[in-house]
Amino acid sequence: MFSLSAAALFALVGLVFLFFPDAALIFFNRFSVYFGLPRAPLPGTGFYLILASAYMYLVALLAILMYRYPEQNIYPFLLAQGKLASSVISIYLFLMHQPYLIYFVNFVVDGLIGIAALYLMKMKKTEV
Repeated sequence: MFSLSAAALFALVGLVFLFFPDAALIFFNRFSVYFGLPRAPLPGTGFYLILASAYMYLVALLAILMYRYPEQNIYPFLLAQGKLASSVISIYLFLMHQPYLIYFVNFVVDGLIGIAALYLMKMKKTEV
């Protein structure tokens, strides 16, 4: 169920990135003030919008493949790698670039998703 839910959520976030590119930043910028953090600039459309949307498509596809082929460990492994890379880059940018709330939230959320995918892999190995 994790895989199917994750696929739907990833697809939804990808569509938000594609059709409402500033929505996530506007949402988190509203809360940045409460944490004493600067507001992230709104990028609008551009090259990174393409990459963000394509990334969300890819992780949604991996989650669908995890759901359809639960015996395969490669799909959760790849999902974990993508989400953990995103998490590490997010905390790096939070610490070294600007302490934007969106960076920190992405660090936490993608880190948890990456850890959950690794946990699913471990569970599958112990079932066999």
